Amino acid sequence: MNPMKSNISALQAVRTAYKPKLPKVLAGNPSKVAVKKGKATRAIADGQEIQRIFQQTYGQQEVSFGQGKAPASFKKPINVALVLSGGQAPGGHNVVAGLFDGLRKLNKKNRLIGYLGGPSGLLENKKIEITDKLLMKYRNTGGFDIIGSGRTKLETHEQFEMVRKNLMEEGITALVVVGGDDSNTNAAVLAEHFKHHNTPIRVIGCPKTIDGDLKNEQIEVSFGFDTATKVYAELAGNVGRDCLSAKKYWHFIKVMGRSASHIALEVALKAHPNICLISEEVAANQSTLDQIIEQVAQVVADRAAKKMNYGVAIIPEGLLEFIPEIKLLISELNDLMAHHPDVDKMETAEEKISFVKQKLSAESKNAFQTLPHSIQVQLLADRDPHGNVQVSKIETEKLLIEAVDQKLKHWKREGKFHGKFSGQGHFFGYEGRCADPSNFDADYCYSLGFTASYLVAAGLTGYLSSVRDLLKPAAQWKAGGVPLTMMMNLERRHGKDKAVIRKALVELKGKPFKAFAALRKKWAGEDDFTSPGPIQFWGPSEVADSVPETLRLERGK
Repeated sequence: MNPMKSNISALQAVRTAYKPKLPKVLAGNPSKVAVKKGKATRAIADGQEIQRIFQQTYGQQEVSFGQGKAPASFKKPINVALVLSGGQAPGGHNVVAGLFDGLRKLNKKNRLIGYLGGPSGLLENKKIEITDKLLMKYRNTGGFDIIGSGRTKLETHEQFEMVRKNLMEEGITALVVVGGDDSNTNAAVLAEHFKHHNTPIRVIGCPKTIDGDLKNEQIEVSFGFDTATKVYAELAGNVGRDCLSAKKYWHFIKVMGRSASHIALEVALKAHPNICLISEEVAANQSTLDQIIEQVAQVVADRAAKKMNYGVAIIPEGLLEFIPEIKLLISELNDLMAHHPDVDKMETAEEKISFVKQKLSAESKNAFQTLPHSIQVQLLADRDPHGNVQVSKIETEKLLIEAVDQKLKHWKREGKFHGKFSGQGHFFGYEGRCADPSNFDADYCYSLGFTASYLVAAGLTGYLSSVRDLLKPAAQWKAGGVPLTMMMNLERRHGKDKAVIRKALVELKGKPFKAFAALRKKWAGEDDFTSPGPIQFWGPSEVADSVPETLRLERGK
C-alpha cells in the first residue's frame, strides 16, 4: 500500500500486521478451557445497600479460565452486542478485535454487532455488524472510531426497556460494555435489570480509562493507561529538555486525572519533573490553596538562588477538588446547581456569580471570592453528565502560574526572591487518548476482549473481564472475570446517594508514591530531567514491551 495515496500511514500499514499475544489458556483449544469458580464476593463498601439494589447479581463468585473440560455452552452460536462508552483510550480497537476473534474461535457462526455512538446507539438502535474485513484496518490502532463512543447515561426504566427491546429484536445473546467506572456501573445496572425481568441477555464489561482509577486486586490496571502516560511522559521529557536548552521558562503541565493522580505520578516517575503535585497527598495533609502556592513558589525561589530560573511542574487536573476549602466549595456548587437548574439559563456570568454568592456558606463564599474571575466563571460553566463541575475545563495550571507569580513578586519586595519567573501553561489530555497502543496495551486489550468472549459464552452476567499477572510474559497471564458489584460503594451524585464502582486513588503508603517521595527533593533542586522518548513498537523488550512504572512498583517483588 502506498501511504501517500491513503490516510493510512506507513507505520499504521506495517503495524496492522502485529499479532497480539494471549494468555496460554486462551491461545489453545476452546474445548479444553474450563470455567473455575472461586468464593462468593461482597461489595468493597456499603454492602447491605449494594445488595439491596443488586438482589439478582450481588455476591457472585470470581471466575477464572484454566485447563479442563469446557462447558457445553461454549459451542452454542451467540449474537453479541458491543458498545464503547465514555472517553477514548488507546487499545479499544484491540478489545474489539479480541472479542471478535474469541467469538469466532468458539463458533464460526457467532456474530458481533457494534452499536454506534456509545450507549445512545443502544437506545436509537443504530448498529453495524463487525466483520473481519471491517476490522482489518482497525487492528492495533488508536481511537474508538470503528463504531464511535458516547457518554449517554442509561438510568431510567424506560431506557432499560428500550435497550432490552432493541437487543431482543436483533436476537442478541449478550452485551459487552467497554468503559470506565461509570460505564461499567451502567453495565452492572443493566445486568441486574435484565436478570430481574428474566431477559435472556447477559452483560459483561471491560476496564477502560486512561486515568488509571479503575483498578483493584483483581484489575491490575485499566487499559489505555500505559499508552497515554507514555505519550505524556514523552512530551514532558521534551519540555524538560527545552528547559535545559532555553533556561528561562517554568512549564506548568496539567495532565488528565480528575478523581485520582495516577497519570501525574506515572509521568513524574518517567520524566523526573522538579515539582509534581499529588491530589491525594494534598487531601491527606489538608493543604490550603495558599500553602500549595507557597510550596511551589519556594521550589522556584530555591532554584532561582542557583541561577536556575526554569523548571517543570506536573499538576493533576482534579487538584482543586482535593484542596479542602475548594472541595467544600465545589460540593456546595454541585448541590446548589442541582437544586437550582435555572442558574444555567442566566444570560451572563455576572448574574450567575451574584446568585451563587448569595447561596454559598460563609466559608465557601470566601474561597470563591479569592479565586480569579476566570476560574469563577469556569466553576459555574455547564455541568458534566453527572451534574458536577467540569474540573477538566478549569485552567488550574494558569491559576497556579498567576498565584505563584504574585507570591514571588511579594517576596521580591521583601527581598526574599531575586530571580526571574516566566510561566508557560500546558494541558496534556486529548493528545494521549487515541494514540496507537503500546505493545503492552495492544496485548492487554486483545486479551481483555478475548476473555470477554469466553465470559459471554460461559453464560455469565454482571462481570468485568479480568487479565492478571501482567508483569509476567503474556502467555502466563491469568484470564477470568470479576463480579461488578464487588467493586461498588455509595457516592453522592446529583444530591443523592448512588451505587457506583469506587474509583481507586493513589495510595500514599503504596510503593509507587513512596518511590516518588524518596526522589522528589533531588528532582526539585537538580536538573534530573529524563527523556523517555516516543513509544517503541520494535526493538529490545525492555523498551518495546515495557509496562507502566506504577504497575512494576505495585506488583514487582
